[in-house]
Amino acid sequence: MRKSLGLLGSLYLKLVALTLAVGAILRIVLPFNEQTTELGFSLGEWCRIFLLGAVNDLCAATIGFLFLWLFLMSVSERKYRKPWGYAILGVLVAAFCYVAFCNTIFDEYGSVVPTIAASVLGYWAASFALRLLRPGMRSTWTCIWFTVILALYVGAIVFNGVSEYLFWNEFGVRYNFIAVDYLIYTNEVVGNIMESYPVLPMAAAILIVTLAILWYGFRKELRSTDAWIGWRWKAVAAPLYLAAFAASIALLQFDTRFQNSPNVYVNELQANGLYKLYDAFVKNELSYDRFYITRPADEAEAFIHRTYGSEAENRRIVRPDSTERRRNIVLITIESMSASFLEHFGNTQHLTPTLDSLYDRSLAFERVYATGNRTVRGLEAVTLSLPPCPGQSIIKRRNNGGMHSTGAVLRDKGYRVTYFYGGNSYFDNMETFFSGNGYDIVDQRQYAPEEITFANIWGVCDEDAYRKVIRTLDEQAAGEAPFFAHVMTVSNHRPFTYPAGKISIPHDAKSRNGGVMYTDYALGQFFAEASQHAWFDDTIFLITADHCASSAGRTEIPLRKYHIPALIYAPGFVEPQRIEGTVSQIDLMPTLLSLLGLEYESHFFGRSVFEPGYENRAFIATYQDLGYLEGDIFTVLSPVRQVEQYRVVPTDEDPHNLEPLDVCGGGQIDRAVYYYQTSCKWNER
Repeated sequence: MRKSLGLLGSLYLKLVALTLAVGAILRIVLPFNEQTTELGFSLGEWCRIFLLGAVNDLCAATIGFLFLWLFLMSVSERKYRKPWGYAILGVLVAAFCYVAFCNTIFDEYGSVVPTIAASVLGYWAASFALRLLRPGMRSTWTCIWFTVILALYVGAIVFNGVSEYLFWNEFGVRYNFIAVDYLIYTNEVVGNIMESYPVLPMAAAILIVTLAILWYGFRKELRSTDAWIGWRWKAVAAPLYLAAFAASIALLQFDTRFQNSPNVYVNELQANGLYKLYDAFVKNELSYDRFYITRPADEAEAFIHRTYGSEAENRRIVRPDSTERRRNIVLITIESMSASFLEHFGNTQHLTPTLDSLYDRSLAFERVYATGNRTVRGLEAVTLSLPPCPGQSIIKRRNNGGMHSTGAVLRDKGYRVTYFYGGNSYFDNMETFFSGNGYDIVDQRQYAPEEITFANIWGVCDEDAYRKVIRTLDEQAAGEAPFFAHVMTVSNHRPFTYPAGKISIPHDAKSRNGGVMYTDYALGQFFAEASQHAWFDDTIFLITADHCASSAGRTEIPLRKYHIPALIYAPGFVEPQRIEGTVSQIDLMPTLLSLLGLEYESHFFGRSVFEPGYENRAFIATYQDLGYLEGDIFTVLSPVRQVEQYRVVPTDEDPHNLEPLDVCGGGQIDRAVYYYQTSCKWNER
């Protein structure tokens, strides 16, 4: 028994030491990643990063030890004795037959999940039958599987370290809601990884490191598998581990209260990545009333009705002063196009000549802020014209059909409404959402082979997509109804690949600047071609971004990482003009509709910037922090009824620089709560 307990303790401590070593290396290298914009941490902050970080990693390693512990607990000769062996075999066979031939919960997930479940149970039943009937192979089987499981543990720790580094390199944070989505949309994500990184050399390196650690670090344990047989050591080890397991869960949850400092980098570096992934998964949806500060419902709704001149659920009739004009509408949402890429906003790399030229010839917005940091947030903003809700975007939620959308408004006005996407629109639930709200969908599945000159895992290149848009709009323009085309681009996304010979940055450089430059080039080609078609002169264009290229920063919501370009272009119809004040992404489509003089019933929280009484404000959020910008004060509402406030204090380096303020209550906090509380309430029904 003493030998078994000693081996178990040695095994546990070595896996913990490996976890702590990988965690420490990450905390050393991540701050020097290009996404980290500030390293001015105090001594206390460095101590929190490394000391509390080590505690978090220790707890995560202890919890993760569960599966290996369960395997070791199962190593026994007693389970093969009569009648237990045959009873266990019967249960395994019955479970396999049930999963293989009946409709189970695995079928609800679809895809390959039922096949995987049936295969695992089938293997388990068959291998147990062999061990039951041939006792001589039991020791060998235990040794092989102990080696495999231990190798998976070591490999997973090494792989996770590499994965966390690459994720930070892309997003500037530990695993979050984006990583949860990555686990769901495996085809696009795996394809994106394969196209973006040297996967085979990396996999080979991880395998070599794993085998080296396994051989030099765990030889003693691998040669002593017979020590796991018996029950006396298990009677001692089981309660000890279960107590450590429970304590680790409690301590991990307790330590999250130390991850609320004003510096987000400190919070992220201190945290354990796998726990952050779990935390993001369980916070798929957050009830506003349950987790955020509230005001009396009557008081909040009265504010909304006064602000918009509306009735129940913000219903009112929008009546612009101008005469109604039925023009075609093309809305282009560009993937990951930060305002900082434009020369118009100070960039000196000449990446966006098309967008910069359009800014000089359009109704141009100088301070538009995206509502979030994901494509679905941008699509939600321009389609539903609502402040972002906590948790998952409405586009990703169930029962999101038949909503009051810009498409519904225009469809009621006689428009033909189409959503164009260069990839497969099942991604991010776009197909369900847009089709459920009356949009026709044109995605990669509608492309003939000859229409595709270049594609990567995200879809066809922007040039191919725009050519498909033009061909489709030519067909629609032949009818009597005007068209509303919502175009979502894909090329400005990792792996940043595009057709060769189009721009000065090589097509295989896989650089973000290349993705930006090619996206702008394709947009220029689109306008050059579209201007030759009859419908062009009768069309109004709204060009904006879905979100910025990155949302990482010192604060939880760094404003400059949400600043996006937006312009309305219609030569001869919309005069060039600069809109200098703060504008929300949700205001863009209402502003366009007002330029057309359309009268319509609205439930939108977005408003035209030309509407009497319009107030400059913006709604900016992560999946759990809800920001409200008004004037130079930025209010952030967070779970467990927390509030933070910042003042915008421009610097030469950052015109959106935020300085923390002492929260003292007041009208702006009330207004932030009124907007979010009522919009979430009316749209969670």
